Amino acid sequence: MVLDQTKKLLIVIIGALLNAAGLNLFLIPADVYASGFTGVAQLLSSVIVQYAPFYISTGTLLFLLNIPVGILGWLKVGKSFTVYSILSVALTTMFMGILPETSLSHDILLNAVFGGVISAVGIGLTLKYGASTGGLDIVAMVLAKWKDKPVGTYFFILNGIIILTAGLLQGWEKALYTLVTLYVTTRVIDAIHTRHMKLTAMIVTKKADEIKEAIYGKMVRGITTVPAKGAFTNEQKEMMIIVITRYELYDLEKIVKEVDPKAFTNIVQTTGIFGFFRKD
Repeated sequence: MVLDQTKKLLIVIIGALLNAAGLNLFLIPADVYASGFTGVAQLLSSVIVQYAPFYISTGTLLFLLNIPVGILGWLKVGKSFTVYSILSVALTTMFMGILPETSLSHDILLNAVFGGVISAVGIGLTLKYGASTGGLDIVAMVLAKWKDKPVGTYFFILNGIIILTAGLLQGWEKALYTLVTLYVTTRVIDAIHTRHMKLTAMIVTKKADEIKEAIYGKMVRGITTVPAKGAFTNEQKEMMIIVITRYELYDLEKIVKEVDPKAFTNIVQTTGIFGFFRKD
């Protein structure tokens, strides 16, 4: 347990550092915006600089935006997930205060691509190890636990607002470069972890009862079991089918590896669900 938590903490620190580096060294100097709450923080910081007599950094605004979301996550999602999410945001804010806002290149396209890639690697690693970078991830978890809402719609709307506002504030060329950053970020996160909100896991194992008990002890999910038989070995097994959110993938992988390292697990995208999913 201590080793697992230490590894997760280390990944959160590395992810926050990469996210801050992508912002301070590439995106912010080039006036290219990131996705989600980070992009909103960038926009607010730009507006404040232009129209207010004071300055608030992007990192500070990012932390302030995540405070009400963090409280919501603490109440509705769970303490562990929310603590690591807020810790990730706090570390990102700290690293953004330490790293200088300096451009490594004057080419806007290079800034858009490399900034998106570096930030996405940090975000993807954080998600892969069962944490998040706050913001819309916590909102998505709340919606997943409350109702089966199309979270992707909210991501699309918010990112659309970011692109539109970027065009109005910085010119439509910058808005197009922002679109490039959003695309690159999504593709890299998808390669490292997954961008799909819901996933179906099919687990073929000889220890179905033990895995079921371990899953029920960690998450509230329905499981369907189907008799299975190895074609080569003729061994009798069971195939467990379970639908999860992307934030539960790390916990499920850890449970299966601990209980039955020889189990075969196939993770596929779930495009839709009909019927009971979960209500806490």
